[in-house]
Amino acid sequence: MYARTTTVRGDPSAVDDGIEYCRDAVWPMLQNMSGCVGMSMLADREGGRCIVTSAWAAEEAMRASAESVRDSRSKAAEMLRADSVDVQEWEIAVLHRAHPTGDGACTRVTWTEAPMDKMDGVIDAFRMSLLPKMEELPGFCSVSLMVDRSTGRASTAVTYENRDALMRSRDAAGAMRDQFMAATGARITEVAEFELVLAHLRVPEMA
Repeated sequence: MYARTTTVRGDPSAVDDGIEYCRDAVWPMLQNMSGCVGMSMLADREGGRCIVTSAWAAEEAMRASAESVRDSRSKAAEMLRADSVDVQEWEIAVLHRAHPTGDGACTRVTWTEAPMDKMDGVIDAFRMSLLPKMEELPGFCSVSLMVDRSTGRASTAVTYENRDALMRSRDAAGAMRDQFMAATGARITEVAEFELVLAHLRVPEMA
């Protein structure tokens, strides 16, 4: 499984318009594309940053969609009054859902870098040692790990049932991250928290 993320930094006051456009226009378009298996959207209403992720059954399907989604990406950036737009493509290495998400779900995203030749070891360690600990956190719903083997970059998204659960997990999640980074040699480049405003995912379990 593969994914494309589009990160838009724009006007906080335009976030709701961006969400509406992605829900009413982008997702219906993606549903009709061969190989698309889902879309999600994260939003930081205070900072004006949104991340739209489309998921694909195969790398070929993701690549083939690139030109077709260009106009909708530009329109979404326009709706959000974007200062910047960043597009990245990933392999979905791990995806695990313990509970379905509902209204009010929130997600913490951690971006990391690791030596490219260590990526398989990082993925295995994530699956075997970190994921079981995450499941024990109150309010945990799901986790995904996306990687770019060509650069050593990775993105981990952990979703909780509501903002209260997200906030209560901060200390424990931080300790887990520090231990994992020390054990694998990876390096954290950013941690950010978002509302999960759209979640249309048909991606199968990959834990």
